[in-house]
Amino acid sequence: MDISLISDYLNYLEIEKALSKNTIEAYENDIFSFFEFISNEMGIEKIGEVKRNHISAYNRHLAIIGMNPVSIVRKIASIKGFFRYLCINSVIEKNPALLLNSPKISKKLPKVISIKEIEKLLSTHHDIMHKALFELFYATGLRVSELVNLEFKNTDIKTGIIKTMGKGSKERIIPIGSKAKNALKSYFKEREIIILTNNLGKKNQKYVFLKQNGSKITRQYVYTFIHNLGKKIEKDISPHTIRHSFATHLLENGADLRVVQELLGHSSIVTTQLYTHISKKRLREVYFAINSD
Repeated sequence: MDISLISDYLNYLEIEKALSKNTIEAYENDIFSFFEFISNEMGIEKIGEVKRNHISAYNRHLAIIGMNPVSIVRKIASIKGFFRYLCINSVIEKNPALLLNSPKISKKLPKVISIKEIEKLLSTHHDIMHKALFELFYATGLRVSELVNLEFKNTDIKTGIIKTMGKGSKERIIPIGSKAKNALKSYFKEREIIILTNNLGKKNQKYVFLKQNGSKITRQYVYTFIHNLGKKIEKDISPHTIRHSFATHLLENGADLRVVQELLGHSSIVTTQLYTHISKKRLREVYFAINSD
């Protein structure tokens, strides 16, 4: 097997596609696992020898050993991407993965909570930092990683704009409303005290959300905060729930699907379309609730 071809592909993903380090490592593991299988089980040593039936056999093997269908889909997608790259660059004449079917997986609708439940959570007594965090989280639909890594220099209260770096190092600009702006204004005053009290240098004060000891909040910190907050409405919720609710509420109130796609940072509108199914489902629930009385 020509390892240099795999290295070239991984470099392409990093430089041309600007994928994250973790994503590239996942592609690398998926591709090497495939070639290890066909080498050990079928004696295939050269990339040009790979046929469609070899990939199908690997697909079946993953199912037989009980791998999660979602993981299988990801692995097959990695293999498809690699052979597509080889074909485009004329390394191979025919793409053995071109007509390969990936296992079908049922789409689970993301969990959402109602606007009334959001309002209840917003009216819950919070300290200044947590109020700002939750207001901004719901106002923007940020990913939890984007929230904890949001930099102070990218938060403009005057214009009501924040800049964030999403997946694939893609920057996007998101507007925030008056409630989130006011909450941030109050928090920034407290943030100054935290910086002075802990004598933070410039490097350590770059992030928006800081704990009382001056350290940056973590993903786990946000997960715990949101999970505990969910107890107020007797629901098991996560940061994903807030992001999903943000998108669903926008669509329910007439927002354009393309706008929601941009705000969420989805590379494909197909991902965003999932929220239209949520909206329809919720409308049916409301309709039958009203007409069952």
